[in-house]
Amino acid sequence: MYLQRRNRILRKSPAIRAMVAETVLTPNDFIAPLFIIEGKNISEEIPSMPGYMRSSLDKTVGHVKELYGLGIKSVLLFVKCDDHLKDNAGTEAINPNGLMQNSIKAIKDACPDIVVITDVALDPYSSFGHDGIVENQQIVNDKTVEVLAAMSVSHARAGADFVAPSDMMDGRIYAIRQALEENNFTQTGILSYSAKYASCFYGPFRDALDSAPGFGDKKTYQMNFANRVEAIKETLMDVEEGADIVMVKPALAYLDIIREVKNAVELPVSAYQVSGEYAMIKAASKLGWLNEEKAMIESLTSIKRAGADLIATYFAAEMARLLTS
Repeated sequence: MYLQRRNRILRKSPAIRAMVAETVLTPNDFIAPLFIIEGKNISEEIPSMPGYMRSSLDKTVGHVKELYGLGIKSVLLFVKCDDHLKDNAGTEAINPNGLMQNSIKAIKDACPDIVVITDVALDPYSSFGHDGIVENQQIVNDKTVEVLAAMSVSHARAGADFVAPSDMMDGRIYAIRQALEENNFTQTGILSYSAKYASCFYGPFRDALDSAPGFGDKKTYQMNFANRVEAIKETLMDVEEGADIVMVKPALAYLDIIREVKNAVELPVSAYQVSGEYAMIKAASKLGWLNEEKAMIESLTSIKRAGADLIATYFAAEMARLLTS
């Protein structure tokens, strides 16, 4: 049999497959999320995220140095706020001596070249566990945006390279950009969670920060997972309002959205492989149903192949070690 084209020639050996691979992962692709808690010399595993830790700031600083040594250039900071500091006004969120602000300073002092990205949302600080201020059982938009802008300025003042609003309030990118400009933080970037869906895959994350909503759900501000066009609309609005990087969250169930966003914008596109996606792979591998390493590589490759320039993932350190070994 004569065939003019034999596609299998380019799959013949590992060397050839590597040579013609269209998608290649590197440590530069990863953003490492970090969970920071009060105290000293504390590092505790999150039960629903096997192998992943909540750590005190002293432990976190050491971990950041390790991540940078692995070639990971950026970290995304989340803090667990003590219950007695939570209220319905975001008071602790804008405390210049708060855990987030002190964490930014300590990390930048210890590892100046690491890119520090900070979560901007009120749910860790809210007595209601919502991403905004609550009035009459409703999450109010404009008052929330005012606090998010002030929160972003406080992070910039502490030394954050990027603020990452994850709240999905209307108009918050414009307000944050305006606040940063007015306070002369013209070098602080905005990584916007532009298409953040109301997803069941966030469960372990809420365990990590004790930030589950105290009533209702987050569907009045996070997006309906049935929608595609809405994601493009939201993202383009964020670009117009001043975002520097846009994000799709979650990742694996939204690969089509990542590709649509990548085709629609001229900014870097990030995606978040969220806690539930991480936990599923960990749980299935523990039961012997999946090979963890292969599932990690395949899932991350699929996210990059879909169009993500950056990937926030709890596998960042594991994947970087594999790539550099």
